[in-house]
Amino acid sequence: MIVRAALWVFAACPIAAAADVFQLPVGCEAFLTVQERSCAVDHHFHCEGDPNGHQRRVSFDEESMTFLGRIDAETQWIQSFHANAGSTETLAPNPVDPASLSELIATGKDTFDFITTSDGYAPTHFQGVDKLTGNSVTIDGVTLSETRYQITARALDGTVLWQSQGNEFISEDWRMFLSGTGVTKNSSGTFDRDDTPVDFIFPGEPGFLSTRPIHGCGVMLSAAPILQEFAYDKI
Repeated sequence: MIVRAALWVFAACPIAAAADVFQLPVGCEAFLTVQERSCAVDHHFHCEGDPNGHQRRVSFDEESMTFLGRIDAETQWIQSFHANAGSTETLAPNPVDPASLSELIATGKDTFDFITTSDGYAPTHFQGVDKLTGNSVTIDGVTLSETRYQITARALDGTVLWQSQGNEFISEDWRMFLSGTGVTKNSSGTFDRDDTPVDFIFPGEPGFLSTRPIHGCGVMLSAAPILQEFAYDKI
C-alpha cells in the first residue's frame, strides 16, 4: 500500500498502519489479505456507508502504503489514491462502455471504455478488453479463473500514454480481479511485472492484515512506471 504521510483520508475514512498491522477505519471490516509474488501485500475490506457491492483495497510494499482504492460490484474503478504520485483518481460520469464483471462471467469477454479525472494529472481515457482464457488455477487452496487483458491509456487528444497486456485472475465469489503477469510499454520502455498471488490469508489466520510483504522482497525489481492499478487491479 508504513503510511508515508502517517494518515490519509479516503472517502472520509482515516487509514493508518501501526505495529505492522493495518488498522481498519471505523465502520470497516476486512475479509481478505493477499501476499503477492512482487513484494506487495493487499488487504480487501468493506465499509459501512458505501453503496451496496462496493469494496476497498489498500496495498503496501516494503516501505509504505502505495495504493488505496474503491471499486463497485462490476469492478469499475470508482476512486483510487496513488500514494507515490500523491494523486486521487476518480471515475468520470457516464462511461462509454462501463467495465462489467457480470458480462465477463456470462459471455467470456468484456470491453471497456471510460475516462478518469485526477487532482494531480490531466484526465485519462482507458480502452481495453478482458477475456476468460478457459483456464482455472488453484493458489493456496483458492480456485480462480484466468483472464487475458489488453488496455491502452490515452490523453484526451489521443496521445498514447501507456499500453499493457497480460494475464490476471477473477474470483466470482469475491467479485474482484486479482493481479497476475503483464508487460507494459510507455515512452520510457517496456516493463514486466509479476504480481501473482501467493498466499490468501483470512480473518483469524497468522498474517491477516499484516503490512509486511513476504515474497520477492530484497531483490532488484523492474523500475516500472507509476500506473493506475489494473485489476482491482481493477481496483
